[in-house]
Amino acid sequence: MNVVYVSPEIEPFARTGGLGDVLGSLPKSVAKLGHKVCLFMPLYKQVNRKEFSLSPTKITIAVPMPNKTSMGRVYSSYVPDTRIPVYFIENAEYFERAEPYKDPATGLDYKDNCERFAFFSRAVLETIKALGQTPDVLHANDWQSALAPAYLKTIYQGDTSFRNTITVFTVHNLAYQGLFPKEDMPLTGLDWSYFNWKQLEYHGKLNVLKAGLVFSDLITTVSRRYAQEIQTQEFGRGLEGILQERYKDLFGIVNGVDYNTWNPDKDKLIPSRYSPKNLKGKRACKRHLQKKCGLKEREDVPVIGWIGRLAEQKGVDLLLEGWEELMGLDLELVLLGKGDQPYEEALKSKASRYPEKASINIGFDNRLSHEMEAGSDMFLMPSKFEPCGLNQLYSLKYGTVPIVRRTGGLADTVDEQVGFTFNSSNTPEMVSTIKRALEAYRNTTQWTELVRRGMLQDWSWDKSAREYVELYQRKRV
Repeated sequence: MNVVYVSPEIEPFARTGGLGDVLGSLPKSVAKLGHKVCLFMPLYKQVNRKEFSLSPTKITIAVPMPNKTSMGRVYSSYVPDTRIPVYFIENAEYFERAEPYKDPATGLDYKDNCERFAFFSRAVLETIKALGQTPDVLHANDWQSALAPAYLKTIYQGDTSFRNTITVFTVHNLAYQGLFPKEDMPLTGLDWSYFNWKQLEYHGKLNVLKAGLVFSDLITTVSRRYAQEIQTQEFGRGLEGILQERYKDLFGIVNGVDYNTWNPDKDKLIPSRYSPKNLKGKRACKRHLQKKCGLKEREDVPVIGWIGRLAEQKGVDLLLEGWEELMGLDLELVLLGKGDQPYEEALKSKASRYPEKASINIGFDNRLSHEMEAGSDMFLMPSKFEPCGLNQLYSLKYGTVPIVRRTGGLADTVDEQVGFTFNSSNTPEMVSTIKRALEAYRNTTQWTELVRRGMLQDWSWDKSAREYVELYQRKRV
């Protein structure tokens, strides 16, 4: 099969979260199964053209917008250490900006995001035609590429390049829907007749994510539990009706882990490597993390790690509410992430009173994230909802015991055999579960067994990739 992946971000070229990680890994695993694969993303300012050896192709594309024609130049490179092509759509007006989606000066989404990503989705299809490709599968991801499946069923209907193409749309997080004023509808290039409650209209606004849900042949999301949850009012974000309607075409496939990158036996970013058979290196990693983060270097005190966006979804409010009680316990906390400014300020303020117990690191630091997975004893994820989650999977591999709320992918991947779980999104239940974990930590023999069980689980991308390929093939028959 010839599979084309379309995404607003791909690791290592540009990433803001788990979406980039998935697109940095899944296509490689699909290619390993013998399929022809290529990827498309915008050429952001952040993409290091020199480091990744980007070269201009001879392709220039023109996309009609309401009051102008927007031009795009196409660059190409490869997924590192592979021969999988990645095509980058260049347009300085749209993509030469400080950050991919938000203006860092205001913290708000760019006002022209609808125009930017409508251009991107259309430009991808024009580039596929210019390359002479005839994809069997076009796999779009999140609202930023949701218009691509819609265009195939409308503007490009009957186009010979896409005659045999099936479309797959993956929702990585239903909370991000690409909502815009209805006045932005002409920017999509679609007729106003599609602006209705069954298609792109949502409470008087334009909902770009709905384009993917309505027009794609198949819809996937990133865990079985989340696929069920988003069909309910609690988690459906107002789109549960359309998801219920399409339940036969909706599938949950858990994200995998790239064990070439996330593996304590191979990891070049941690001070000492280790494996389930020999955990001595993990103790060295813990000492290194404690020293680096200014914590007391005590082996008998568990270090709890937290990596992720500082947003309500991730349960930051629970951490803040339970802060004083947690600081009264015999533990140390290391946090890495960025997000909502009030959360950033509150965490820094609280941690300043406990410099030897808590380390708050605002931003994203790849090396530190690896050092935290290796050096922490436990990993906290009290999410309100979690489509899949990747850090609990990294944690299992690194022998860092996850403490999670049973929701979405966390419920699919962590049970009491390998971690600690709680059901309700409230502070007392979270703190009580952390106390259970601290109690278990004191029994060294049982704790080591718990650690090893988690490390021996297989959450590799190979397994997930086979599920995706089966899905592609089933729909094509």
